[in-house]
Amino acid sequence: MRKLFLLTLSLLFSAFELMAQTTDDNSVMASNGKIYVVLAVCLTIFAGIVLYLVRIDRKISRMEKKKD
Repeated sequence: MRKLFLLTLSLLFSAFELMAQTTDDNSVMASNGKIYVVLAVCLTIFAGIVLYLVRIDRKISRMEKKKD
């Protein structure tokens, strides 16, 4: 459990450090409007995963009810 906590903590710190860095890539993507394309793709993937998990949960719930 401690190793998992330390791994999560180190990943958070590295993510914060990456967010703190400023590069020209961010301004180039924002100026071209491509950041919105990347955001839309990420949101679409996330929504697909959430819908898939909800669907699987419903199927499992139905199977558990039939079993009882």
